[in-house]
Amino acid sequence: MKPLFALLRVIWQGQSRAFWRGAALAAVVLMAGVGLLGLSGWFITAAGAAGLAGLGIGFDFFRPSAGVRLLALGRAGARYGERLLTHDATLRALAGLRVHLLGGIMRLPYPRLLRLRGGLALNRLTADVDALDGISLRLVIPMASGALTLALAWAILAWLVDLAVSTAVILAVLCGTAATLAWTLRRAARPSLRAELHMQAFRTTLIDLFRARVELAVFGQLQAQTRAALLREARQRAAANRVDSIDRVAGAALSATATLAAALALLLGLRLAKTGAITPAQAALAFFAALALAEVIAPLRRGLSELGRTLVAARRIDRDLRDTGQPAAARAAPAPRDDAPELAFANVALRYPGGAAPLFRDLSFQLRAGETVALTGPSGGGKSSALTLAAGLIAPAAGEIRLRGAPLTAWPETALRATVAFLPQRSALLSGTVRDALTLADPNLDDAGVRALLETVALDDVVARMGGPDARLGEGGAGLSGGEGRRLALARVLARRPRVLLLDEPTEGLDADTARRVLDGLRKALPDAAILTASHRAVEIDRADRVLSMTQ
Repeated sequence: MKPLFALLRVIWQGQSRAFWRGAALAAVVLMAGVGLLGLSGWFITAAGAAGLAGLGIGFDFFRPSAGVRLLALGRAGARYGERLLTHDATLRALAGLRVHLLGGIMRLPYPRLLRLRGGLALNRLTADVDALDGISLRLVIPMASGALTLALAWAILAWLVDLAVSTAVILAVLCGTAATLAWTLRRAARPSLRAELHMQAFRTTLIDLFRARVELAVFGQLQAQTRAALLREARQRAAANRVDSIDRVAGAALSATATLAAALALLLGLRLAKTGAITPAQAALAFFAALALAEVIAPLRRGLSELGRTLVAARRIDRDLRDTGQPAAARAAPAPRDDAPELAFANVALRYPGGAAPLFRDLSFQLRAGETVALTGPSGGGKSSALTLAAGLIAPAAGEIRLRGAPLTAWPETALRATVAFLPQRSALLSGTVRDALTLADPNLDDAGVRALLETVALDDVVARMGGPDARLGEGGAGLSGGEGRRLALARVLARRPRVLLLDEPTEGLDADTARRVLDGLRKALPDAAILTASHRAVEIDRADRVLSMTQ
């Protein structure tokens, strides 16, 4: 339960005033409901008794009827305000939690980010966070408002009816509720947990199915993957149906509890009425108030029946937040040295965890403004890793990397990303227009800037045939070939106007003429940028000012 309480504090921190006001209104709703039914029962009984006694002309109908209307309207208004406040606060708190969680995912070490599956990350940001809405809406607020309502109901019934009747009714409600909720929690915990786990597995499988549907169809695995997704969905539905069944039984038990409490109130009230200790109208007030207490305890059953789902989501999110840590404190960028190279490696070595030997060692070179250096060597020799080191995404095992004369580790993230841009072998494109893909890097790009970038990467003709920069792309850049998508990703990098540009095989998949046009356009667009490429094609090596072999 510790992760649950920790996340409850996170959820309430930013919206505590709204939650407390919502909880107060929830208590008003419950108390108004109990008062409405109790007053109505008393009113009907008292009016009937007055009529039978021939005293109807002297009975005050106006004040009780006004009280009934006041309680009815107040209950409706308080319900509206409570729902508005608590749901708005919950949605805002969960939105903030999603941003916090996404920021934590972005701070994960680069190797872990590469291994992160999109379906799992999406589940963390959607399903797991959604499961936490029950903490406040179906557990904390109903418990707090219900406890306050029961305490006030006991005090008011003891004042208006009788202490023994009041105590018996509240004890009956408390004992029956505690037994029912304990049974619900014990019986629903495992099915609720299974339902959540199966839902997570189903969503992950379904996302993977959608994203890889073309490859699965090509290799004849589409039907098998579809059956796997349907099987997981059937398991989730079966577990959810079991939770619903337990919830219905709990609802019936709570209704029976309220009915028994009302019967006890009626029995005790009639006995006291026979002795003249209370009037029949007071006995009716206790009976109807006891019936109304069903509304006080009913909301808790759903929250407890889904507690297993909420707990597993809370554990995962709490673990993710602890793994990702807190954002680094803001600090100023180091002052660059005009006489220093843009990028410098000094005796740099890299060893991956579990590796028997360093991938490379004693890598030293300098890269100055306006210079292009090509890293060459066999596949697996460390070219891409050297670029990843230069981008500050991983740390070297030995040696030092300096950017504009200052250690790379001294650069804050924002300043580093404004100075260094990295185009890896695999780049992501989002669904949207071609213009959207570019303005993601520079929101101030105008039409002329978009056209210039497309011309730089030799995409102007392709985009013109598609209908211009406002032509829409599908998920992952669908609508462009692999080489075209890579050039669009390169144009997005160029929109940042970096001082240091890191390119991992930038012309892969392009014919020689197009590759030369792209490389020439790149240097024309960024004449003063220092460019470091991982290259194996002759066209890239020929355009470099220096070539550095990564062969050990």
